[in-house]
Amino acid sequence: MNMNHHDEAEGATDPVCGMSVNPETAPHSLEHQGRTYYFCSQGCLEKFKEHPRHYLDQEYEAEEVEAGPGEKVEWICPMDPEVLEDQPGSCPKCGMALEPRKVTLEKSDNPELRDMTRRFWLSLALTVPVFVIAMSEMIPGDPIHGNFDTGLLQWVQFVLATPVVLYGGFPFFQRGWNSLKTLNFNMFTLIALGTGVAYLYSAAGVLLPQLFPPVMKGPDGFVALYFESAAVITTLVLLGQVLELRARERTGDAVRSLLELAPKTARRIGEDGDENEIPLDQVKVGDRLRVRPGEKIPVDGKVVEGSSSVDESMVTGEPVPVEKAEGDEVTGGTLNQKGGFVMQAARVGADTVLSQIVQMVSEAQRSRAPIQGVADKVAEIFVPSVVAAAVITFLVWLAWGPAPSYAIVNAVAVLIIACPCALGLATPMSIMVATGRGAHEGVLVKEAQALEALEKVDTLVFDKTGTLTQGAPRVTQVVPAGDRSQAEVLKLAAALENPSEHPLAEAILQAYRESNQGDGEKLPPVDDFEAVTGRGVKGSIEGRSALLGNRSFMEDNGIDAQSLAEKAEEMGGKGATVVYLAEDGSLAGLLAIQDPIKESTPEAVEELHRRGLRLVMLTGDSQSAAQAVAEELEIEEVQAEVMPQDKADVIEKLQKEENRRVAMAGDGVNDAPALAQASVGIAMATGSDIAVESAGLTLLKGDLRGLVKAVRLSRGTMRNIRQNLFFAFIYNALGIPLAAGILYPWTGLLLSPMIAAAAMSFSSVSVISNALRLRRLSL
Repeated sequence: MNMNHHDEAEGATDPVCGMSVNPETAPHSLEHQGRTYYFCSQGCLEKFKEHPRHYLDQEYEAEEVEAGPGEKVEWICPMDPEVLEDQPGSCPKCGMALEPRKVTLEKSDNPELRDMTRRFWLSLALTVPVFVIAMSEMIPGDPIHGNFDTGLLQWVQFVLATPVVLYGGFPFFQRGWNSLKTLNFNMFTLIALGTGVAYLYSAAGVLLPQLFPPVMKGPDGFVALYFESAAVITTLVLLGQVLELRARERTGDAVRSLLELAPKTARRIGEDGDENEIPLDQVKVGDRLRVRPGEKIPVDGKVVEGSSSVDESMVTGEPVPVEKAEGDEVTGGTLNQKGGFVMQAARVGADTVLSQIVQMVSEAQRSRAPIQGVADKVAEIFVPSVVAAAVITFLVWLAWGPAPSYAIVNAVAVLIIACPCALGLATPMSIMVATGRGAHEGVLVKEAQALEALEKVDTLVFDKTGTLTQGAPRVTQVVPAGDRSQAEVLKLAAALENPSEHPLAEAILQAYRESNQGDGEKLPPVDDFEAVTGRGVKGSIEGRSALLGNRSFMEDNGIDAQSLAEKAEEMGGKGATVVYLAEDGSLAGLLAIQDPIKESTPEAVEELHRRGLRLVMLTGDSQSAAQAVAEELEIEEVQAEVMPQDKADVIEKLQKEENRRVAMAGDGVNDAPALAQASVGIAMATGSDIAVESAGLTLLKGDLRGLVKAVRLSRGTMRNIRQNLFFAFIYNALGIPLAAGILYPWTGLLLSPMIAAAAMSFSSVSVISNALRLRRLSL
């Protein structure tokens, strides 16, 4: 990218607030990606530091357009969004693997994942024999050491472990070195330090055993080696990297799924009336486009000819298709039903609602930095402490020890015993067991950090349709007029709707089928059937005229609906769509059609209330429908009629309130930006694939009781991980003073390397045993 410094003679603009500032007198400035930016206040500077891409996206997009086809893929750090490179690699700050900044429809190859996978499989193949040789002494009869010379076995370990550490672990040494240079201590600092020292110590034990004092050798005269520790740690961390890179690669699948919602082509009508199929990116504002039955609408615009019903659940989340006639607006990516129409394009390319949703999901996924593990936080203190202990040990033994070799050996012993052998197991073992336990209970964990984040969540936001409710319109009430029965009203309505293509027809027919429990009774045929778009249907059944539709349709046909007006108003107040039925000129009854609450929802909401969580309903549905559901479930906070592009803003606003941790549960395409923005996104497996891809957790049964289980699983898992980290560190931490030789002045004893090896082995066994307890966690 061509990024030059601002011309200081001209003035500059604060990228955060847009205020004009003089570079010579501006109180604050910052150099970012080779360019200096000036700020009017400390507040603007801090906002820019936190999310620079948020304020510079337009600038970068303009440059990308200028770059044209063939531009290089840019790589960004998900932890530090200001880090932008023109090639894959690791972040110079945190050591995390960079990822492509822009997700495309075509899934590009991830060289980092390919490289780590190759290193892992080679390391695994070489580590297994090293581990078996080192641990064979614990096997009764010691079959390996009992039949082979110890010196030969040490050379075999050296030959096998060397490529594991130097090739397999090379990326970790790079990241560890960068962390030391920048003083950003993290897990890679510990890994590089631990594996490097263990390997060098062991290599010296094989190549230069004469440097070691007798006290550091075993009864057989050989130096105890730590090749298996260095190799096992390297291989485990490589496995963790492969799993993490695969998980992070899947985050782009949500954006790809959204991109696939738009059709690849559009049918443009020329000035001469000819129709041509053109690529979507050639559609211009003002173009007339034909949309045929069953096709996706290509771009945003308005209907200029014809009529149809359109499934807009992608935008509104509501299951009932919307009638569209001349003058009505339509949204790109939504699905046209059985009618055809001509539309005029109003918003194309990046301006469409679908493109805005894509952009928001992408930004939300990137702006939510992955949660740093507890191990990283411990490493910030542990690394300098261990290094300081090793330096002090070296200086003390050099000044007062019997020989200089003691200073070197004991300092290295401190670093070795501090090597967190079990650290590579602490988190992945718990996550592995927990995800298995969750899957058994219908809770699919897609991202490990979702479990960590869910533990701290204090606010739960729910979409209404498909999450709290069933997500499909159903007849919930039948009110007959006069002396008719409910069965008669339902049969007449079903007969009239049988030939209809109206979106609510299937709900009425389904209710009739359920009421008859499949007894096979055939509905009478309809003569002179006519559908009036947006109003209703009419026809003749067994010689009697019949009408079904809204109230204005009844009035236009001379039907007096006043007798059930109060009942209709009551049903409408509960969020139902009220359908009027008339026969032979008089009102026959009412049908209430709405999306009913799932049977399991009240129990789940009550349990979440008991856990002290703040519950909020966020929906694109009408205020009356949302309020009716909220009152029934005793959810106090409701935000209705919220468009998809605004849902993520609502989540962000909630997050900023007293630094709240917000989880979002939803099931539709329109929920994807909010799911990505939330600290934890929770999707219903019964919903859209895009919602599932955008979320960190998926409830396989589409049942909110699974959310209660997920909360319990999260809290139990994080408790288990903390216990594991304790086991991973405590043996090493207690062994440091012993390795430093604190007992030597009184007892003449130094810590035997075999005891150090046993301590590391025992910590690993403790971690594995503790993690396995999660299989019995009560959910």
